[in-house]
Amino acid sequence: MSGTSALPTPSGPYLDRGLLPADFYAYEELLSDGEREKTESVREFLRMQVAPIVDDYWARAEFPFQLVEGFGGLGLLDWADPDSPESKPSNLFAGFVALELGHADASMATFFGVHSGLAMGTILSCGSDEQKQRWLPAMSRLEKIGAFALTEPHGGSDVAGGLQTTARRDGDEWILDGAKRWIGNATFADLVVVWARDVETRHVLGFVVEKDTPGFTATKIENKMALRIVQNADIVLDGCRVPEANRLQNANSFKDTAEILRRTRSGVAWQAVGVMFGAYEIALQYAKEREQFGRPIGGFQLVQDLLVKMVGNATASCGMVTRLAQLQDAGVYRDEQSALAKAYCTVRMRENVGWARELLAGNGIVLDYKVGRFVADAEALYSYEGTREIQTLIVGRAVTGGLSAFVR
Repeated sequence: MSGTSALPTPSGPYLDRGLLPADFYAYEELLSDGEREKTESVREFLRMQVAPIVDDYWARAEFPFQLVEGFGGLGLLDWADPDSPESKPSNLFAGFVALELGHADASMATFFGVHSGLAMGTILSCGSDEQKQRWLPAMSRLEKIGAFALTEPHGGSDVAGGLQTTARRDGDEWILDGAKRWIGNATFADLVVVWARDVETRHVLGFVVEKDTPGFTATKIENKMALRIVQNADIVLDGCRVPEANRLQNANSFKDTAEILRRTRSGVAWQAVGVMFGAYEIALQYAKEREQFGRPIGGFQLVQDLLVKMVGNATASCGMVTRLAQLQDAGVYRDEQSALAKAYCTVRMRENVGWARELLAGNGIVLDYKVGRFVADAEALYSYEGTREIQTLIVGRAVTGGLSAFVR
């Protein structure tokens, strides 16, 4: 029919078309040719440079710093430099980048998401023109790495009303006191966005604390069972003096903080889809190669049932985040839509990685087969940037016409 648009008609096997095996409805073909080309370059970098080493670094709970330059070379964040002629990419393209990162390794997806979405995103939204010019050029090239410090040791979901880190004005400086926990990238970040409550006005303000500032200490959290490559830290702020020039000029309440989280929440949903894709791909390949009773296990009904359930979850979730990205690009999406995507996709992700582990049987718990890493890392994605329970309350409030079930 004239005047309508549709996906190109599939012309052959998925791998022959360059699509990931789990992209059963060919969502990637919604990208422009230029976006697909960039996506493929990201995929190539992840497969050639990241995938071969992440199991080793995950086992040792260390970060592969040698990859940072390669990430910068992809040019994914060049647009954020105020002097760059590039325009901001579509949310659909950014989503597929997050998917590719999750497909390769959830830890590296988290590293990149914290830097680009939380740290840079805050400066883009809440920084003055001078602050953007000061920090974003180096951050866009990953020459300086960012972190985002909101969560505190006493809790997470109640941070809007219970933020305990304080900021006290002293002339041209602010004195920050308090503690933060679970702060990704914080052990090595050059710039840490810290949220604190003004002791005078009680408003939540944002500050950029630079590396090696006196009174700022970041200590690595040890013995994690998930996202072991991510260098999460406990932060202590003890009389940490930050100049007024480093107070984000357009961050004046928790609403500004929440707006950042609203945007990045959808990125976590995309990462979860990537994890689903990755786990399915491993299970599918294993089912084709592993033989029992004289033939590949992929030829048995129960194994095919697992595979179909996995690709169904992945397809439904990819459809949800794709539509969410389209709404974001149109400027008409709502908070509850991001919340539903984060809640739904991470639940489906948990199912998929469990089924992939089941299909691999005992080999599924051996790091050499990679599925065990996906299973463990999925637990962190399920919880961070708002638990499933909190997301359901956001959605529930919307669908009931504003009846809030939040405890105050």
